[in-house]
Amino acid sequence: MERPFHAGEIAVQARLGVAERMQEIGRHVVRDHMPEQHQRFYEQLPMMLAGSVDPAGRPWATLLVGQPGFVQAPDAWHLTFAAEPIPGDPAAAGMTAGAPLGLLGIELHTRRRNRVNGELLAAGPEGLRLRVQQAVGNCPQYIQGREFAWVRDAADTRPRAIEPVTQLDGDAAWLISAADTLFVATHAAAAGADVSHRGGPAGFVVQEDDCTLLVPDYSGNRMFMTLGNLQLDGRAGLLFIDFERGDLLTLTGRAEVVWDGPALAALEGAERAWRFHLDEGWWLRDSLPLRWKFRDWAPQNR
Repeated sequence: MERPFHAGEIAVQARLGVAERMQEIGRHVVRDHMPEQHQRFYEQLPMMLAGSVDPAGRPWATLLVGQPGFVQAPDAWHLTFAAEPIPGDPAAAGMTAGAPLGLLGIELHTRRRNRVNGELLAAGPEGLRLRVQQAVGNCPQYIQGREFAWVRDAADTRPRAIEPVTQLDGDAAWLISAADTLFVATHAAAAGADVSHRGGPAGFVVQEDDCTLLVPDYSGNRMFMTLGNLQLDGRAGLLFIDFERGDLLTLTGRAEVVWDGPALAALEGAERAWRFHLDEGWWLRDSLPLRWKFRDWAPQNR
């Protein structure tokens, strides 16, 4: 791609002194189409993470689920999904024709992941069709090893209960305090939508009060896609998965980058952090037909 990074990403890279180097790297790793390897990878997954933007401009992170093969790449520029959004999921409001959609294919048992962002060409009962605008390979860092199994039909993603979340107490506080994985959705105007993985030791996300989280940002690929989006639009959606129960805790709110100070210094190994302020959240109880069993820690988190 001629310009692999947008203004927000370049601003973060420049602040940290890596902009020139990343422009050169970006021309080789950020593409406007999917390599063959990525196409085949997506087609054998049972799930893909998705980041959408609702009509109010709020990002939400979620999952699309199906038996392997539910994702198809008919060519290097399109993906189709034989799946609908989870019923009652607020992310569904942003999955309409013409809307931006960020996607992350991730395989927890192999720690493989690749990212693809684009525009929805179609969305409805027949599924989703995406036109690819950006494809990026991601490294396996910070991904905990987990093995998955089906517990019911793959098409049964109906939550057994849907509950509003107005503050991060009770079950929400417990899940966050035990989490070693989260997913974050962001967007930035013409740059589109994005969804990214974050991992760390259990409890790596710090809860500062009933509506505020502090998320460490560890050394990564230096593209700064999430932080770059936050430079242009300070809204984010977080997704915490209860891998043993199939629950989803989905949150949306505002975020700002923490570059220095005592709060950052207290986060072991973090180079930066970002603070998330809750605006709205939902529990989607037992919505996933998949379960995961923890196997081993990512080498970076041992």
